[in-house]
Amino acid sequence: MRKAGVPVRLIDRVMPRPGARARVLVSAAMMLLALAVLAVAGLTGGSAPKRPVSTAPSARYGPTGTATPHPTGGTPTVFGPAPPKNDPALWLGSNSAPVTVEEFGDFQCPHCASFARRTEPELRRRYVDTGVVRFVWRDYPWIGKESERAAIAARAAARQGRFWPYHDALYAHRFPENSGHLDDDYLRGIAQRLGLDLSRFDADRRDPRVRAQVRREMGFAEALGMSGTPAFLINGTSLFGDQSLTTFVAAIEKARVGR
Repeated sequence: MRKAGVPVRLIDRVMPRPGARARVLVSAAMMLLALAVLAVAGLTGGSAPKRPVSTAPSARYGPTGTATPHPTGGTPTVFGPAPPKNDPALWLGSNSAPVTVEEFGDFQCPHCASFARRTEPELRRRYVDTGVVRFVWRDYPWIGKESERAAIAARAAARQGRFWPYHDALYAHRFPENSGHLDDDYLRGIAQRLGLDLSRFDADRRDPRVRAQVRREMGFAEALGMSGTPAFLINGTSLFGDQSLTTFVAAIEKARVGR
C-alpha cells in the first residue's frame, strides 16, 4: 500500500499517506519523479517563487534532483521550499560529519519503528559514533493527533537534552494507530523513567512554540511531496521507506565519496 509513484519494492516498508490504498501503479517515469520530488519539490508547476535554501552539508541539487558534488565547499543550496530551522537538540552526531541523514518520521508509524529498532542502531554504531554521519530528525506526524502529541512530547524532552532517548523509548513499543495509548500518562511515564523534570516537561509541552515547530516541520514535508513515512534525505538525495541495512550503507557510502 503506497501513494502512486512509489516503487513496488517499497510497498511493505513505508506507511502511505491517507487515500493511498485507492491508488495504482503509474509509469516508471512517474516512479522516478516521486523520488526526485523529495529533494527538489517546488521547481515546476508551483506558484511560490524559487529560492535557495540551506540543506545537507555536501551536495547541491539541480532541476533533475540529481546530486552533484559541491565545487567549492561551504554551504550548498537547494531550490525549493525553505526548510524550517531545525533544533540542534534533534541532531545526533558531529556537526562536521561529511554525511547528513535527515529522517522524516511519525512516532505512530510501524515502518519508522522498524527502522528505529532494526537498522538505526547499527547505523549509529558504524557511522555516527565514528564521525561519518549526522542524523537529523524532522517531524512528519500525519497519522493523527497522537502522532502530534508524541512529537510535541519528544521536543519537550529535547529541551532537557533527552530527545534521542525519548525517541528510542517511543519506538520501543508498538500500539495500534490512534488507539489512545499515547496519552498524557504514557508520555509523562516515559519522561519520568528518563529522569526528566516533569514540571518543566509539562510546561514545555504546553508551550505553543513547540507545537508550532512540529507543524512547521510537517508543512515542510508536505511541501516536499513526501508520500509517507519514513522518508530520508541523505546529503539531499532521497531514500524512501524502511530499507535494508545494506541499502542504507550503500547510500551513505555513495554520499561520503561524492562530497
